[in-house]
Amino acid sequence: MVLTALRLITGFIDACSVLKCRPPNIRNYSTSSETIKAVSSYIRDKCESIVVMAGAGLSTPSGIPDFRSPGTGLYHNLQKYNLPYPEAIFDIQYFVNNPMPFITLAQELYPGQKYRPNLAHYFVRLLHEKGKLLRMYTQNIDGLERLSGIPGDKLIEAHGTFHSASCIVCGDEHDPEIVKQTILSGKVHLCHCKGYVKPDIVFFGEQLPAKFWLHNLDTADTDLLIVLGTSLEVQPFASICDAVPRNTPRLLINRELVGSFGYRDFDNMLVGDIIESIRNLAKDIGWEEELSKLYETCEKRST
Repeated sequence: MVLTALRLITGFIDACSVLKCRPPNIRNYSTSSETIKAVSSYIRDKCESIVVMAGAGLSTPSGIPDFRSPGTGLYHNLQKYNLPYPEAIFDIQYFVNNPMPFITLAQELYPGQKYRPNLAHYFVRLLHEKGKLLRMYTQNIDGLERLSGIPGDKLIEAHGTFHSASCIVCGDEHDPEIVKQTILSGKVHLCHCKGYVKPDIVFFGEQLPAKFWLHNLDTADTDLLIVLGTSLEVQPFASICDAVPRNTPRLLINRELVGSFGYRDFDNMLVGDIIESIRNLAKDIGWEEELSKLYETCEKRST
């Protein structure tokens, strides 16, 4: 507790001197080079416990559509499944009655089948390799965070994962690789109890993973919150953003301003293309070459 208190006090002093102080209750849309320089020097020289929050916008540069964008979002493109409503594909009761729409979608979404991590995923991995990542919380179920090499103990997949699988009736765990092969063949995997087995993706009507609530400890112990590509509209995930102390610097990297960003003194926003923002940030930190090499090495190995 003493260490945590000292870190918060030190972080507050450092933030005052390194990051631009914003007047409270005034939104600031700045994406200036000064913002990048201030944040990059803070990450390079001061940060030891960064918490990252990520949403669908992190994966769209990899080619995965987000859920809600009109005309292009995942829900808009589900008409071929003849669903009564788009969200039914992730509704546990609908799955019980008709699992095939989800099985068909899962064939496309399984990690490594069609989509690969992008530069922003590898930036978070680099934070880990530099000893600066406390935890990454993600809404995404595509598994690209794991594919980029972020360790499981640093990763909280708030809406579930394809990395494990279990029966929806008795709860028994099943070999995720066997379940994957069954689904890729277009079939539903059955448990010994005759219940359906699915990847541990959190459906509507199911509880979030228990370790999601670890954020109550992580937010108290972080010296920087980075929010990547999320609308901050889905609860309880979005609540993490406001759970950090008011004197903890927050950085938004997103296509638009969202949530409460701009209303705190130590908020900084990089609004625009996420990959471009990440590349500029890495360049100013001094990690541009290292990040590019990590990305190229890992992606060449996967082809």
